[in-house]
Amino acid sequence: MASSPASTHVLSRAVSSSFVANNPIYDLEVIYNNIDEDMDVPLFCQLLNISEEEYNSKFPDRWGGRFSKAKPFIFISKISPSQYASFQEHLHLFQGFYPVMRNIRFYPHQNGAHMLGYLSEVNSQDIEQAEGVYAAGDIHGVSGLEKVYEEILRGRKGVSYMLKDNLGRDVESYNGGNLDSTAVSGEDIQLSIDLELQRYAEKLLQNKRGAIVAIEPATGEILSMVSAPNYDPNDLTFSRNRDSIFRVLQGDTLNRPMINRSVTAKYPPGSIFKPIFSLIALEKEITRANRYINCSGIYKPTSQKCSHDHVSARNVAQAIQHSCNVYYYQLLNEFLRSDKFDSYGAAMDTLMVALTRFGLGNKLDVDYTFENEGYLPYASHFDRVHKEEINGWKPEWVLSLGIGQGEFEFTTLQMANLAAAVANRGYYIKPHFIKKHLTSGKPIKEEYRLRRSTGISAEHFPPVIDGMELAVLRGTSTSAAISDISVCGKTGTSQNSHGEDHSVFVAFAPKENPKIAIAVYVENGGFGSTYGAPIAGLVIEKYLKGAISPQKKWMEEKMINSSLLNTVQ
Repeated sequence: MASSPASTHVLSRAVSSSFVANNPIYDLEVIYNNIDEDMDVPLFCQLLNISEEEYNSKFPDRWGGRFSKAKPFIFISKISPSQYASFQEHLHLFQGFYPVMRNIRFYPHQNGAHMLGYLSEVNSQDIEQAEGVYAAGDIHGVSGLEKVYEEILRGRKGVSYMLKDNLGRDVESYNGGNLDSTAVSGEDIQLSIDLELQRYAEKLLQNKRGAIVAIEPATGEILSMVSAPNYDPNDLTFSRNRDSIFRVLQGDTLNRPMINRSVTAKYPPGSIFKPIFSLIALEKEITRANRYINCSGIYKPTSQKCSHDHVSARNVAQAIQHSCNVYYYQLLNEFLRSDKFDSYGAAMDTLMVALTRFGLGNKLDVDYTFENEGYLPYASHFDRVHKEEINGWKPEWVLSLGIGQGEFEFTTLQMANLAAAVANRGYYIKPHFIKKHLTSGKPIKEEYRLRRSTGISAEHFPPVIDGMELAVLRGTSTSAAISDISVCGKTGTSQNSHGEDHSVFVAFAPKENPKIAIAVYVENGGFGSTYGAPIAGLVIEKYLKGAISPQKKWMEEKMINSSLLNTVQ
């Protein structure tokens, strides 16, 4: 499917699709009493690529307890179609053995492993809790979209009651088949993911640790969700070497490829926090949009520095354009000391509550199995940390919060949602993967259609958005610029005490009637302009234009070919 804002894909357990397909796999069942004593065991073993010792090991100890020589049990599972094809030609030689076909997941595009999740065979606890839905040998979703939509994807199994003789052979349908029921296919659902964009974003983030989330602001639909390092989702389908692959992935404690960094990893946001804080300070009348604050490179009350040389900001837009730390140290100091609040703690809590209106500090409730809520430091946090201080904590001790450092922790999904809220000039819709219920035609949940207000008046957004546009045109984010598209963005450099800082960037485009909002987080990537901004710019251009301009091919190659996996976390 061509790359375009309309590209979406189907997740289905019933039929093959552009994102997910079902492949046949075979289990071989056996009824011990029906086996021919003169069967050619060596040929049987040769066809199934097992040893005679393995063949014999299948039978001992099966005849006590719940096992019966007259009932079928699985002799070998997960036989591939190619292996089964050659075995089937000789099946008539092996009396007592019965093949059973079942479908397993297949992912034709090898993309979106973290998002899609994986399936596994049910265990005894799953069977007991499901109250008859599952039986031994069934599979179910255990993570990602496979788990979230398991109930509607799995459908309903058919039931056939058969009378059998004392050797376990079918005789006839019980009660003329009147108690039998027909299987019902699971529902097909359409995802919001743009497959071409997903594939491209994964390519840009290869050989790095980090995450990318792209959202359509007007709908909250997730266009792409990438976590790196990645893996092929087919690695965890029901192949015979699945367990060994799973152990390798789980054992990589440095790169942790099984973790979905998009929704699980919590990061300090860095300077991408400045536009949001600007909006809250304007709404609370702590400052004005045309406020001038002199910057000499040092915030003199605390000797904290600006990250780079620039002219003093004459207004909020220029403060965002140049990412002036001094400007935001001053704003936070004034916010916490404002006579609008009874105490520093009341001011801090007011700021944190305002941030929750942007979807921070709580789960966004995306349709995914696990999502971290991030962290907002309310006054109680500082009361606890500074409990030994006689007069409590002081604003100058926490000014790093004004530039997105300190105790703040956001997920990449939350960062992308921030960009969407600014793009929409004051509201967001819960990010979600589901676009349509194709089989039933029922609407998606209301919570994924409802506009959620940030509590910020519309009048405060223009100077902030202008500043984000200037940051891309002539500020700290020029590596995200696209020649004929107005991109509004903000870089961030997230401090890391263990090694190289993390590169952060949020953006949306176009400025008017935005089609995409994005957050990029590259661990150990350094400045936001080094990796975050160029990767975001490329993803935006790919989505909106379908291709990368010749002038930016060098940047594309640099992002694709660079590796940060050997850096210290």
